[in-house]
Amino acid sequence: MFELKVVTHFSAAHQLKMVVKKCENLHGHNWKIEVYVAGDALNDAGVLMDFGEIKKTVADIISDLDHRFLNEMECFHYRNPSSENIAKYIADALQDKFPEPGIRVSRVTAWESEDACATYIL
Repeated sequence: MFELKVVTHFSAAHQLKMVVKKCENLHGHNWKIEVYVAGDALNDAGVLMDFGEIKKTVADIISDLDHRFLNEMECFHYRNPSSENIAKYIADALQDKFPEPGIRVSRVTAWESEDACATYIL
């Protein structure tokens, strides 16, 4: 199996309900997002997928999150916009945009600080 990784960033604010009291206050992060795409076979050019295609698709998803109050987004109305749920949201949105057979999102990691992250593994 081959696995590709692209890294991007976005900034946004959120409030987490029913967690550590400090995090229930409105606050923001500069998230670092790592996206992994996997597959078993390379194409005729000897690559799993063009990095440019992955980056563009990820950028489209990230642009919806960037500089937003995440709690106000429809996708987070019924769940906390935690790092865990952000990673899952990005993974699901990205997988929906990859119609190529044999290529899948394998995991997404959302870093909310230099020393704290959550990974969603598909």
